[in-house]
Amino acid sequence: MDDIVRQAMAKWPDVPDCYGWLGLDARGNWYMRDDRAQAAGAFDSGQPGAKGSLLQHEKLIDFIQRNYAADAQGRWFFQNGPQRVYVELEATPWIWRMEDDGTVRAHSGEVVSVQRCVVDEAGHVYLQTERGLGLVHTQDVARVAQRVESGHWLPEEEPQTSLPQRYAYVRSPQRDRPPQAKSP
Repeated sequence: MDDIVRQAMAKWPDVPDCYGWLGLDARGNWYMRDDRAQAAGAFDSGQPGAKGSLLQHEKLIDFIQRNYAADAQGRWFFQNGPQRVYVELEATPWIWRMEDDGTVRAHSGEVVSVQRCVVDEAGHVYLQTERGLGLVHTQDVARVAQRVESGHWLPEEEPQTSLPQRYAYVRSPQRDRPPQAKSP
């Protein structure tokens, strides 16, 4: 976490949490979700306009990714200064990219070590790492198949609906937020 964020948290400790305004899609892209996007439906609903606006500003994306973490309930958030902005996940908290040499990187660019390979009933491929569970980017599934065929990984089947509970993450903090919490 950035020092400036820690300082802001210490200076303003009682800023309310924010829900529904930021999303991470299944390809590792960040989306800003204004009132109109939220009214169009849940982030993962597939409804036109529900994802919001694709973030393209590299420095903003880097800031989000440096200050991206999970709370004790498995809700992922971006710590924006003193305010915790909970993230709506289209799939998982991490999206993995795989290089030709077998290196696996998070959507944030961090290199990770694969501990387990999982396949759901729809054929989506997930990797468990020291950072948690993440979906393999669709463009990299062929590279994963090469690792499986060469004996590096043995995929285990798990139903998609069991993944959030088993790997301790919440796809929609907005949907599951406590009743007393309100967005500003």
